[in-house]
Amino acid sequence: MGAIDVWAQITTDRMARRPWMQTLLRWTGRTDKDVVPSIESTVQAMDEANVEIALLSAWYGPEGDLINNDEVDRQIDGAPTRFRGLASVDLNNPMDAVREIRTRVDRKRFVGVRVVPWLWDLPPNDRRYYPIYAACIDAGVPLCTQIGHSGPLRRSDVGRLIPYLEDVLLDFPELVVVGGHVGFPWLDELITLTVKFPNFHVDTSAYALHRLPQDFIHWMKGIGHSRVMFGTNWPMLLPRNCLRGLEQLGLSTEQSAAFLSGNARRVFGL
Repeated sequence: MGAIDVWAQITTDRMARRPWMQTLLRWTGRTDKDVVPSIESTVQAMDEANVEIALLSAWYGPEGDLINNDEVDRQIDGAPTRFRGLASVDLNNPMDAVREIRTRVDRKRFVGVRVVPWLWDLPPNDRRYYPIYAACIDAGVPLCTQIGHSGPLRRSDVGRLIPYLEDVLLDFPELVVVGGHVGFPWLDELITLTVKFPNFHVDTSAYALHRLPQDFIHWMKGIGHSRVMFGTNWPMLLPRNCLRGLEQLGLSTEQSAAFLSGNARRVFGL
């Protein structure tokens, strides 16, 4: 079986035009055209890296949707055996958000919910998130979020794990959380939260594997072996580039299989 990419998106033109996207382009060496992929180019990139399934995210922020749930639904239709969806919602309309999760997230096509704190400039323990967490628990799906510094020129503080995410994990012990983008520079906080909370997981999106911090690699071989998942942040990074350095990580066969697909299959019910 191939890998599962737990953080990807097929970016829209309106998302690509956001001012903060220019910082990501500078970091990754991509262009405006590179980050508005087609369904076909997305599947081709997956095939080149032996990625079997990608979880495509919707994006909603305070200024509206950047990739809406209907668009993700149509993207899944373009390659239904290769894509699953992660819904997103408008935090400013909590009841509409809850209803959207109840009707949209079926654990078959849509297998989770993603909300990106830096986009909202709200830490995850803000009251506006709490109806979303309850709805995720009711739906039986993970809440996917971003941890660590922000790539765009936006505040990184909202991605800090303690106290913000820890408050959430304490208030919602049933909530399964997948934190994206490794969590650097707060790796000590990441490690201690995975020890403390069995429902907390992490993905390696936005990092090529040869660029992972050594402390994170050490964690992957310990308690992290059952908590870590592969992700890319496509189209900002290519799957084949993200997998560079896999052999140098020193993972056992079992650890590698869990990282590439096993943990994601279990957590997202694939």
